[in-house]
Amino acid sequence: MECPHCGGQESKVIDSRNLDEGVRRRRQCIACNARFTTYERIQPHDIFIIKKDGRREEFSRDKLLSGIRKACEKRPLPTGAIDKFMDSIEVELYKAGKREVSSSYIGDLVMEGLRKLDHIAYIRFASVYREFADITDLKLEVDSLAIRRELTPENQLPLLSSEAVNSVAGHKGR
Repeated sequence: MECPHCGGQESKVIDSRNLDEGVRRRRQCIACNARFTTYERIQPHDIFIIKKDGRREEFSRDKLLSGIRKACEKRPLPTGAIDKFMDSIEVELYKAGKREVSSSYIGDLVMEGLRKLDHIAYIRFASVYREFADITDLKLEVDSLAIRRELTPENQLPLLSSEAVNSVAGHKGR
């Protein structure tokens, strides 16, 4: 295991913990004594994605995670929420037990999860995934969120503190 601090090739395991999705290991570099964490995840079998044009591509967690992170960029989400969300999608894919899944199936999983996680991230992802032709299509998607009366997701952190909200509310009353 290469040390992220000095590039040393040898490290020793200080602590190991089993997680739902794999194993977490605390390591210490032999060369510089720096400590770092590694995660090991079991990959039961390769999954291939059937793209819209019929091409097949090996599933890439990193590629999907990159798209989700772009959608969630600068959003007030709790630390680790995106990785936990990505883990849940990956678990769902492997649980399905299929060697090939359509890209639309994965897109729908992401859309459903983002709608619960953060509405702005949901709209950002939807605008790319659904390839909105114009502002009318985007407005229909935003309106569908409003019709469902889905308020701010419960695990989303507030953009403003409660004191700031009360302060703004107090200024409006004047």
